[in-house]
Amino acid sequence: MIDYRIRNNGGFTEKLGELVCMLEHTRAVTLEEIKELKQEDLDFRVDESSNSIGALLHHIASIEFVHGIISFHGRDLNDVELNKWRTALELGEQARKIIVKQPIEYYINQLSEVRKSTLSQLQKLNDDWLAEENKWGNGVPYNNYYLWFHVMEDEINHRGQIRTIKRQLLKQARM
Repeated sequence: MIDYRIRNNGGFTEKLGELVCMLEHTRAVTLEEIKELKQEDLDFRVDESSNSIGALLHHIASIEFVHGIISFHGRDLNDVELNKWRTALELGEQARKIIVKQPIEYYINQLSEVRKSTLSQLQKLNDDWLAEENKWGNGVPYNNYYLWFHVMEDEINHRGQIRTIKRQLLKQARM
C-alpha cells in the first residue's frame, strides 16, 4: 500500500530523508500504474511521432542515472555511459526503433537498479550536499536539490503521458 505521508523513514539526514520519501512515493505510483501492462501495451504508440510507454520508462531510468552521475560524481556521462543511455535520454525516432519488444520486468528492473544505486549514494551524503551549487556549461547555476527535484518532476510528467497512452489503449480496445 502506498503511504501518503512525506517523512524520513530513517537512514538519511532530515531533508535527504524527505527527498527519498518523495522519490520513493513517485516511483511507487509509477509502478502501480504500469504493473499489469503487457509487452504489446508497452510498445503501443498513439501515432508515428509519439513515444511508447516502454520508451518513457527507459527514459525515466536514464534521467535518474544521468542526474546521479552529475550530482554524485560531479561529471557528465562518459562514452560508455552515453552509448548505453543516449537513445533513452533523447527519445525520438531512434527510441521508436530500438526500445521495443521488452516485457514489463525489463523496465521495472532498469528502474529498480538505477534507484538502488541512487539510494546507496544518498545514504553517504547529508543535507548540506543538497545545497551544494554548480553551474551548467552556459553559466546557469543549479544545486543538487534541484537536480533531484527534476528527477521527480520528469517522472511525474512522463507518468502523465503513460496514463494518456493507456487511455488510448483502452479506447482502441473498445473499437
